[in-house]
Amino acid sequence: MAAAAAVWQIGNPRTRNGQVAEGRPSMVTAIERLGATAIRLPAWGQRERTLDQDAILVERCLGGEDAAWEELIRSHTRRVYAICYRFTGTDGEAQDITQEVFLRVFQNLNSFRSGEGSFGVWLSRLTRNLLIDNYRRGKMQRASDSLDDKLAVIEETSPGFSKTDSQLNARETSELIQAGLQKLSPELREAVVLRDLEEMEYKDIAEVLKVPEGTVKSRINRGRAELARVLRKWKVAI
Repeated sequence: MAAAAAVWQIGNPRTRNGQVAEGRPSMVTAIERLGATAIRLPAWGQRERTLDQDAILVERCLGGEDAAWEELIRSHTRRVYAICYRFTGTDGEAQDITQEVFLRVFQNLNSFRSGEGSFGVWLSRLTRNLLIDNYRRGKMQRASDSLDDKLAVIEETSPGFSKTDSQLNARETSELIQAGLQKLSPELREAVVLRDLEEMEYKDIAEVLKVPEGTVKSRINRGRAELARVLRKWKVAI
């Protein structure tokens, strides 16, 4: 079936010809939103159109249209990969889990009920569950394991180097922020990723994580504070 073939062809949706794909917030841009006073103004019209399109695609998929499966995968691969990458910190691991996510979608889409929530929330919950399962099985490579060595190399090659925004290039800053995320506990990391990088609403995050909205806000605040503490320790200006 073409839908299954499309799942197996999932590549790295973050890059195009070696460059970061447009349309995704960089880690540098995202970190600017980590302050507790950040204000977001959702594009409600766009959000509603996306929900309508997802509902139509799901119905077409359940009706057996191969083209609809391919479109559903194409529409959501980049976002699923972004969540996986920011949780795992490794491209290969993120691609493997992204592929597994869409295999699960292919197998379980008939369990989705549009009246019980959006497809995006359902997909995020499925992605989160696979990430947590993978983490608990101990198969996830941890970027934080080699972080101290990485920082030591930077410091040795640049004596007295102060890691400020003006001195670090975008790639180095992005790597350090990603490594900082790996220092957070899984429950704090996933909350920060879903809110500050994926820009999900508190109520949707609560539905994905299956915890009260107050717990979501608490985890986000704790995660932001811990990430800021780690970055300050490494002298990364944010």
